Amino acid sequence: MKIRSLGVAAALLAALVAPAAAQHVFKIGTGLNEEHPQAKALKFFADQLAAKSGGKLTARVYTSGSLGNDISMTSALRGGTLEMTIPDSSTLVSLVKPFGVLNLPMTFNNEKEADAVLDGPFGQKLLATLPDKGLIGLAFWENGFRHVTNSRRPVQKADDLSGLKLRVIQSPLFLDTFNALGANATPMPFTELYTAMEQAAVDGQENPAATILASKFYEVQKHMVLSRHMYSAWVLLLAKKTWDGLSADERKIVQEAAREATAYERKTIRAFSETALADLKKAGMQITELPAAEHAKMRSKLQPVLAKFSKEFGEDSTAEMNAELAKVRGGTTAAK
Repeated sequence: MKIRSLGVAAALLAALVAPAAAQHVFKIGTGLNEEHPQAKALKFFADQLAAKSGGKLTARVYTSGSLGNDISMTSALRGGTLEMTIPDSSTLVSLVKPFGVLNLPMTFNNEKEADAVLDGPFGQKLLATLPDKGLIGLAFWENGFRHVTNSRRPVQKADDLSGLKLRVIQSPLFLDTFNALGANATPMPFTELYTAMEQAAVDGQENPAATILASKFYEVQKHMVLSRHMYSAWVLLLAKKTWDGLSADERKIVQEAAREATAYERKTIRAFSETALADLKKAGMQITELPAAEHAKMRSKLQPVLAKFSKEFGEDSTAEMNAELAKVRGGTTAAK
């Protein structure tokens, strides 16, 4: 009996000290707050990851820039000190120039066109360039069409943008776009924006309606114009160092979770955006829409910018994207 008891005790001890099944915990950083559809979609991704892997793959979402801004978090992924983040596609231009063509002003007419290009051969070709930069691009998520807000005056025509000090993404394209429209473009991390507007360090900014609402910019901004000057996409990124440490089955789970979360994110942000304008009006914002003639004037002012950055990002890439747009539209792309 004593020998048997010793055997049972040894078995229990061995079970206690045996290595647990390998587990990967991904930290995901975002600059947006937890109420934004993007953050909710990241949590959906985390739930899918855990469910599909039986808890072997888990993720924790860090919101409101607690892990840094888009640039610093993307750098952390490349260095292997952070697992995931989801920057604006423009953040990746310094690594892969053709990513910039996605932000060329007045390119996409609607979300359907954007989905077709991003999910099609052109978008997937862009993602395939990232492993050489220490990144894995899992999917494109929608940020949306960008609009201008400010605290000084309503914008009812293209010339009304002249003289406004507007915060923009830290990108030469964004700087040149708004300088060409007569504004004083000021690059600044998103995490600093609310305070800058509150203290009148800048007059305004440009972002999709969902971000304007979720970030409560209506508290420090009075006017909004539906300028639709640019479509903006996020890129769901995983550190290549993390990817390389996953098994083939684990990689498949990550890809499946990303695919399902992409569909969820687009559906969620579009539903949120549909009600955002009404909510912003209720919150006191005055919203104007540019007449077609003023929109055309804006497009005319931006022609030099389009020419410059089509060349900067790669004329072949610009032509390739426009060719895909032509297929989606069933003919030739509209003049740019």
